[in-house]
Amino acid sequence: MLRTLGLLTLSNIFMTFAWYAHLRDLRDRPLWVAIGVSWAIAFFEYCIQVPANRIGHASMSLGQLKVLQEIVTLSVFAVFAVAYMGERLTWNYAAAAVCMAGAAFFMFRS
Repeated sequence: MLRTLGLLTLSNIFMTFAWYAHLRDLRDRPLWVAIGVSWAIAFFEYCIQVPANRIGHASMSLGQLKVLQEIVTLSVFAVFAVAYMGERLTWNYAAAAVCMAGAAFFMFRS
């Protein structure tokens, strides 16, 4: 599970940059440039995401794997939003985290 978690985290870092970094770094460039750069970054995300899912599915159900993915996504996004995009964390992030903790509880309980 730790290997899956590490790969999911790394792939989500790439994914978050592919989806959102152009809003800051390429906003003055043509849309096709942002799309091309995002696709190039997303290629590396998929090279990590696919093995993460295969490894994770060996020990987790598909639902558990998806909930874990969403928890990682929200965690990576919160750090990205604050550290890279300069946004403030609000109560919405905390509320979403509580909801994700509830989802994890129900998906991973025996």
